Amino acid sequence: MRFWETVTGSDLTRDWTAFEVRAAALPDDHRAAWEQIKAHLFPYGNFTGRNLMPILDAALGLLEQTAAEGQGVQEVLGDDIAGFCAALAGGEGARTYRDRWREQLNRNVARKLARLGG
Repeated sequence: MRFWETVTGSDLTRDWTAFEVRAAALPDDHRAAWEQIKAHLFPYGNFTGRNLMPILDAALGLLEQTAAEGQGVQEVLGDDIAGFCAALAGGEGARTYRDRWREQLNRNVARKLARLGG
């Protein structure tokens, strides 16, 4: 990856556009599942979202494969798309951006309180 692409995020834009083109070719129920997968995976992303790109690629590939085989979304993903996304992101205990920000805030507050008390 080139430095300029990293700084501007143009590589992410290019990849995201390719994902959306691929998703547009899916049947309606698979496309709706794709939208839900994106929504449920975003909280697991880092600041840029780069860590989600391989996960999103794999999820979209799964949807493409199941659509090609004529399987329904429910057969593959089940009823719990949020649980499926949590498993993709690293399991039930995977940290979201909210968890990371909460930990950082708690560390900063504890540090400031320690300065005031001592």
